[in-house]
Amino acid sequence: MSSSRSTPSPSGSPSGADAPVPAAAVEAATVRLRRAGCVFAEEEAALLTEAALATGGGAAALDRLVELRAVGQPLEHVVGWAEFAGLRIAVGPGVFVPRRRTEFLLALARDLLLRAPGPVPVVVDLCCGSGAAGAALAVSGRRAEVHAADIDPAAVGWARRNLGDRGQVHEGDLYAALPADLRGTVAVLVANVPYVPTADIPLLPAEARTHEPLVALDGGGDGLQVLRRVAAEAGQWLAPGGTLLVETTERQAAAAREVVRAARLTAALHHDDERAATVVTGTRPG
Repeated sequence: MSSSRSTPSPSGSPSGADAPVPAAAVEAATVRLRRAGCVFAEEEAALLTEAALATGGGAAALDRLVELRAVGQPLEHVVGWAEFAGLRIAVGPGVFVPRRRTEFLLALARDLLLRAPGPVPVVVDLCCGSGAAGAALAVSGRRAEVHAADIDPAAVGWARRNLGDRGQVHEGDLYAALPADLRGTVAVLVANVPYVPTADIPLLPAEARTHEPLVALDGGGDGLQVLRRVAAEAGQWLAPGGTLLVETTERQAAAAREVVRAARLTAALHHDDERAATVVTGTRPG
């Protein structure tokens, strides 16, 4: 379990006397997870037990889930969900797991949405992955027209599951996926673009580089390739006063801000020490 991921939190211990999974089986799972290198083995065993019970299984189902986790599958993929901004976001093999640090980007986006003019502001979650940001903004307390888009068909399927009837999900390459009539109307444009430099992909934790799609991680030579494409067209899609928000790293922050500034947007950097999160924003002049 890495603190950078939006890891599920156990809702309580399943190992009591009345639990369908015997306490001995939960303890055995904990030992096995600890031997596999899981730092938070006890918490993970509780989550895996909860997942086993949710499928109607018992100790045998728990054993199967522990095996998947022990061989390196992300915990979120094994249990079927990730905690993000107080929501359970459905995820599974082949989709990017939302990170806890992205909750900082979400907080900035939510604040902009609450202050956006008009009765029903338009929100777009570009490079949406599982649709976590779009789903969270859809329940932010402000009525909005929510759209999400991704180039990966698998991600689109998960995003549709997570947004349900609270938003529309489109498949395609960046803005090409969006309805043309959204041009010039978007109040909040969240684009959690891939930003890992290609040469750094082998340095990522095994959970990410092995089990998450490369298209969600690889940002090109300097990690800013997709950001350049997003920023270049953002002004055509944003409403006057609308804002683009993109997550980046502290190391890339200055260069990312210049990319946004070169697109004739008013650029700013935001950093949250607690989450180790950095966000660049670009606002279309009003």
